[in-house]
Amino acid sequence: MDHISRVFEWIAVAVLIIAFVLTLILAGRDLAQRTDPRAIYRRVREVFGRGILISLEILVAADLIRTVAVEPTLENIGVLGLIVVVRTLLSFALDVEITGVLPWRRHQPSAADASD
Repeated sequence: MDHISRVFEWIAVAVLIIAFVLTLILAGRDLAQRTDPRAIYRRVREVFGRGILISLEILVAADLIRTVAVEPTLENIGVLGLIVVVRTLLSFALDVEITGVLPWRRHQPSAADASD
């Protein structure tokens, strides 16, 4: 199981690398098309931010596998809990940073929608 958790960690690294390369390609294409720099910046943040979020989720899975299957001691479970809390808060903060909206406000109609 330790090997499986290592595979998950490498998958998370691969996802980060792919997200980074994809971000560079998209930014290069947008620059070549003379897209507005603010739009390029938003797109880069969104694409790379989503890659980071996916990587964090994969790393949580790796930690779960390692803790539950390899060394299920009370201390390791406590450390796992702390890691999951920190990564969850980080994922939440990244998601809000990418979308610019709190999750519970995402599906609420805006003031512009209410006036229609």
